[in-house]
Amino acid sequence: MLQVEEALAAVLSTAASAGAAPRDVPLHEALGLVLAEDVRAPDPLPPFRASIKDGYAVVASDGPGEYPVITESRAGNDAVGVVVAPGTVAYVTTGGPIPDGADAVVQVEDTEKMPAGADGSKRVRILARATEGQDIRNVGCDIEKDSLVLKSGEHIGPAEIGLLATVGVTTVKVYPRPTIAVFSTGDELVQPATATLSRGQIRDSNRAMLLAAAVQQKCKVVDLGIAEDTEESLKEHMDAALSSGADIILTSGGVSMGDRDLVKPCLAKMGKIHFEKIRMKPGKPLTFAEIVTQDTSKPSKTVLAFGLPGNPVSCMVCFNLFVVPAIRLLSGWSNPHLQRVHARLSHPLRSDPHRTEFHRAVIRWVLDDGSGRPGGPRAVSVVNSSSEKLGGATVVATAVVPDEVDKIKGILVQWSDIDHVNLILTLGGTGFTKRDVTPEATKSVIEKEAPGLTFVMLQESLKITPFAMLSRATAGIRGSTLIINMPGNPNAVAECMEALLPALKHALKQIKGDKREKHPLHTPHAAAAPVDQWERSFRAASGGGGGGCSCEP
Repeated sequence: MLQVEEALAAVLSTAASAGAAPRDVPLHEALGLVLAEDVRAPDPLPPFRASIKDGYAVVASDGPGEYPVITESRAGNDAVGVVVAPGTVAYVTTGGPIPDGADAVVQVEDTEKMPAGADGSKRVRILARATEGQDIRNVGCDIEKDSLVLKSGEHIGPAEIGLLATVGVTTVKVYPRPTIAVFSTGDELVQPATATLSRGQIRDSNRAMLLAAAVQQKCKVVDLGIAEDTEESLKEHMDAALSSGADIILTSGGVSMGDRDLVKPCLAKMGKIHFEKIRMKPGKPLTFAEIVTQDTSKPSKTVLAFGLPGNPVSCMVCFNLFVVPAIRLLSGWSNPHLQRVHARLSHPLRSDPHRTEFHRAVIRWVLDDGSGRPGGPRAVSVVNSSSEKLGGATVVATAVVPDEVDKIKGILVQWSDIDHVNLILTLGGTGFTKRDVTPEATKSVIEKEAPGLTFVMLQESLKITPFAMLSRATAGIRGSTLIINMPGNPNAVAECMEALLPALKHALKQIKGDKREKHPLHTPHAAAAPVDQWERSFRAASGGGGGGCSCEP
């Protein structure tokens, strides 16, 4: 009898070699699917210098004054061949091309129309001085030519559809939706529409439930009805499932130890059973097998077969824990595992000492439970308030962990290696007491250190209190996850996050492998470099001066 983790590993290992090959589909059919190849931009976006605002394209060095308007450049209408020479301007609309010669745009609010000249020519008074590059989007500022637009493995939503259309993609290679064949087993089962039940009969609810669950997972479904408790009927339904082209077969019932529980013998004859019992409750009799199709007129394929328990609760628990990850893997998900949320129980639970138990529960966020202990939202509120600045980050898990190195390590490894979280923030446990072991746990799991981040936090915290120097916080990278030890005080966390945010979004993109995230220009590298969004972080790290950058030669 396998443990839950061992059984899931067997399912995913088998699923990794099964499933249909990626295929090309029209862009409008790709919604909800997973991309099976990288997509690069064939040309830059914008493909021309474009105005950010309605206004006038000018030569910045001309300064304020009265100028003739030599042309109009509107979105979709390029002023081809027109050159804005010193002493002239051109009217431009938002998104319109910038005529050659112009190097800035003055918004229409900072201008004043003048009476037309005797020849009908238009004139305008520029009221504000422009700086070179003002309100102009340069060629490729959004997307560079040949740059990576979407990576293989990304989920295609409405925004991705729009992005693909932007770069001219009309056909996209995706992982196809798995097809799932479903049938129930049992002589006692009748159709849900049966009005009057005879003695010993029950309506078949599992099949309707499983079909709906499969559709919810964006799968195609094949409804094969109810099989009788005979070898012939089971074989007939299994053959029908294989003939339907199913990638996964789901049966419910007939997997226990009764004399009419014939699903396991049927699967054993048709394929290879990987396990037929799991050390879990509910769902102990779950059976999993693989069947290789034998139709000589078609290429052979590996089909996953799940013999789910007949109890509706057990059936649904097994579907969520084992079938959903298999569906995700067949669908191209890079991380098929279910999301985990750590929560505090509202009352004690008595667990089976020999089997892993799964209880139905409702998760509620409680700001204050009256115990004086901080609730979950309090621990993550700082991250929530910063999520927009991190490009829409989402808090996917929180946990309250004892001050024990092994338990802290376990959570860090779980979130990094299994859940593939991008950013982990630990709160507290970085001081000098015996219980402060968070840095030790963090250092034992990270593969690369990131001392610059903790240095910035220290500099920021020292502005508030000299006791900040007692922090032993560390930061580093494990796989594609950035781990940062934060202070325990909520106000200190907010201050540190504010200091880190200018660089954090770029750091996370670099860790994920986005080569477009380059080191920004700042003093002393370029005396005239524009102020960029890392400037605050840089100045904090350098004590407000102009030196101290780690990337200096």
